[in-house]
Amino acid sequence: MLMFKKGQICLARFNLMRFFSNESMASPIVAVKQGKLKGSVKTLLDGKPYYSFKGIRYGQPPVGKLRFKAPLPVKPWDGILEAIEHGSVCPQLDLLAGDLKEGNEDCLFLNVYTKSLEPSSKTPALVYIHGGGYMSGSGNCDTYGPEFLFLHNVILVTINFRLEALGFLCLDTPEVPGNAGMKDQVLALRWVKENIDKFGGDPENITIMGESAGAASVTFHMLSDMSKGLFHKAIAQSGVALVDWSLGHRSVERAFRLGKALGKETKNADELLEFLQKIPAIDLAGATRKTRTPDECFRGLSIFFTPVVEKRLDGVEHFLTEEPINLLLEGKVSKVPLLIGYNSREGILIAPDTLKKNKVINETPSFLVPRQAKLKISEEKLKEFGDRIKSFYVGKKDFEIKTADAISNLQTDLHFSYEIQRFINFYHKYAPVYFYKFDYDTDLNIPKSLVGLDLTGASHADDLFYFFYNMINKDYYHNQEKLQKIVYQLTKFWTEFARTGNPSAEGINWPLYTPSGGEYMLLNEQLSVESHADKERMDFWNKLYRDAGLPIALKSSI
Repeated sequence: MLMFKKGQICLARFNLMRFFSNESMASPIVAVKQGKLKGSVKTLLDGKPYYSFKGIRYGQPPVGKLRFKAPLPVKPWDGILEAIEHGSVCPQLDLLAGDLKEGNEDCLFLNVYTKSLEPSSKTPALVYIHGGGYMSGSGNCDTYGPEFLFLHNVILVTINFRLEALGFLCLDTPEVPGNAGMKDQVLALRWVKENIDKFGGDPENITIMGESAGAASVTFHMLSDMSKGLFHKAIAQSGVALVDWSLGHRSVERAFRLGKALGKETKNADELLEFLQKIPAIDLAGATRKTRTPDECFRGLSIFFTPVVEKRLDGVEHFLTEEPINLLLEGKVSKVPLLIGYNSREGILIAPDTLKKNKVINETPSFLVPRQAKLKISEEKLKEFGDRIKSFYVGKKDFEIKTADAISNLQTDLHFSYEIQRFINFYHKYAPVYFYKFDYDTDLNIPKSLVGLDLTGASHADDLFYFFYNMINKDYYHNQEKLQKIVYQLTKFWTEFARTGNPSAEGINWPLYTPSGGEYMLLNEQLSVESHADKERMDFWNKLYRDAGLPIALKSSI
């Protein structure tokens, strides 16, 4: 028998403990309810470690006869699954590059990033839903890295879900009632609620957060019975369920147009489903443009495979069965604190598309009338409304490069700002609302820099690069102390809201929104509380909606 002195035994114990500590740090293992996962350790901006669990399957592969259908929960597994790399992204049309990403329709994966694995940590959890018009994107860290948010104490979960036709085909049948992509999101939220404590999170303090279509998704979850109890706060950046581009219209007709475009002309839903379930998934990517009507080529944004109001069907768990505006008016919402806003020049990103179509739009400005208003008025009124819109934004001029500034404002209001203000004016009576207008204009405004228009303010999607660390913005961030301070301040607001339901932080108090005061935080380098954002433009749209017979929040102005 080997003999050791007392000091040697203590040293041996220390080295053994250090070995096992380093081993668990290098290959952290977490036991979720479905089985064990092995993650990895990454490095924060301050050099400290955090835990990364990528490519966690939350749903069974929605392939074959399960294509287009509601997702099924992942089955338990034996052994230890590696959660080192991201899972597959959904097949999609890359909106920036314009080419197809093959991906895989087996794409129901999520990612969890955390600084502590102690269940006692009770860390607030942010679940981020990506944008991309319901037809592109993923939760992967090449865009949505956690390092900026991890300047503060939160957990970040990012998710993939089915996109475009794969996620939003609707046949009004029990097999394909629509909203499969939204039901993917619900299944992911159920997984988070069930397992986030294993990653040091608090299942009673979950905030859902999204941008663009992800923000609209957030507000849909606020309106859906399926999502009740799965989150406690909501952050919506540049999108709501009320806007035309976020809610499907005549979706069954669109499904049959898709079948015809892909080679199957039929009036039978079962035949169509059988055909669409057999073709390669990549053939369904880019389906949006294949199904446009002549009117849709010029009216609104080309986003058509989206959430829908489902037909009530026996034996189906529905995500949405009433119009969003009616649910809001009736108070059928999850009454949770809401942080919501938009970028000052959302429309910069859309302006080039408007300029391409400007000849048609100048000749027929009625294409500028939102679909929901168009459906309420006569052809004569439609022309009058179009003329009113054009006159308000450019007077007697035309939409052209010289009026790009006005085009930007028009597209901001038409697709984002008005419906966001309309939403909060209906919602504020149910729960606290904190409203903002994002107006930073720095080197982190990456999307705006790609457009090439010399306009001030923040374009659509510019805000993402202040909240998520990635290969595109990292050099700007590291080389400019000013940007580091801005990022810290913004992420502090967001994470404080996730923690407490109030974004006030760093000695800056956010006011609650009221319709009478129109209070909002102007997010720029001065940081100021202002009233009635873009009031003159909001008054214009308020009157237009009232004249169309659409519900508005106030009789006089917003």
